[in-house]
Amino acid sequence: MRSKNLLALSCCVVLALGAAACGSDDTNPSSGGSSSSSSSGGGAAKAGGAINGAGATFPAPVYQEWAARFKEDQGTTVNYQAIGSGGGIAQFSAGTVDFGATDSAMKDDEIATAQKKGSDPVHVPTVLGAVTVSYNVGGVEQGLKLDGKTVADIFLGKVNKWNDPEIAGQNSGVKLPTDSITVCHRSDESGTTANFTSFLTDYSPAWKSGPGTDKSVKWPTGTGAKGNDGVAGCVKQTKGAVGYVEQAYALQNKFTTAAVKNKAGNYVEPSLQATSSAATGVTPPEDLRFSTINAAGEQAYPISAVTFLLVWQDMCKAGMQQNQAKLVKNWLGFALGDGQAVAPQLQYAPLPDAIKSKAQAKVDGLQCNGAAIGGAS
Repeated sequence: MRSKNLLALSCCVVLALGAAACGSDDTNPSSGGSSSSSSSGGGAAKAGGAINGAGATFPAPVYQEWAARFKEDQGTTVNYQAIGSGGGIAQFSAGTVDFGATDSAMKDDEIATAQKKGSDPVHVPTVLGAVTVSYNVGGVEQGLKLDGKTVADIFLGKVNKWNDPEIAGQNSGVKLPTDSITVCHRSDESGTTANFTSFLTDYSPAWKSGPGTDKSVKWPTGTGAKGNDGVAGCVKQTKGAVGYVEQAYALQNKFTTAAVKNKAGNYVEPSLQATSSAATGVTPPEDLRFSTINAAGEQAYPISAVTFLLVWQDMCKAGMQQNQAKLVKNWLGFALGDGQAVAPQLQYAPLPDAIKSKAQAKVDGLQCNGAAIGGAS
């Protein structure tokens, strides 16, 4: 039933993006003119208007569901284009969207570029999700056990058969086929890639000294596809394929996913509980640029990632109108409020209270020309 719901939701994402693309310039994130042209409507009880965002595909299913509920609650339309974290950072930094989204915190040089708009970017963590190692291997009904080194060797092209001794040694009693392995990876700049390659770097010196960790790397082998949905499609359509995709997309496509060995030495399946465990005990820095990849914890899933919304500390100094800034703040408040209860329905883990309170403090401190921004009307 969850898979059917996710499939229906994915259709909603497509429809919403189509509507954003086909609408007028003041609802198209790429137009660059959205911020000043939206008006507040919807009567006294609702804020109305529209805001535009772009970025990570990783949280797209939950953001789209939030957008639907947010519009019902406050009358404000959220147009979100899932174009990848790299694109989201670029459009946010250029001021062509009201907010950005990324699965990997901005680097110092990216922040320096963004600051040219007149304000500091703020990272607001929203949810956590699992980056699964999903595969399409006939006859393997249960999730294989894989450690970090083996996953790295697969994506390096060193392990290219499913019955390779490196895989077989961790899966006693499992009848592995002789099929060749086809790697599916992201072709766009992606926070999911940054998180996945960070995991590989921690366990593989060969990966660390080779492709390394970034939103886009030079892949030694495999087929590239755009977005989490693109990689999911590659895995689904290719016998013997393996790829890294967010849990919601893995469920939608009914993939078998690997149990991955964590820092404590335990093989852990990607699950809501295991994803939540990865954030337990994490103490983020003041700027909230943190990662949960390879987090400590007996039952923590090791490729659990936090995702962020990006906004300006002083939105009006960055070029936004006061009313638009208020709508963005309302959207963030919804994400950290009612949105948290929605997240588990789509297989995303809500933020732990300690992290959520720090995120809320960031939202409460947002400004317009040095003055505090009011809340929802």
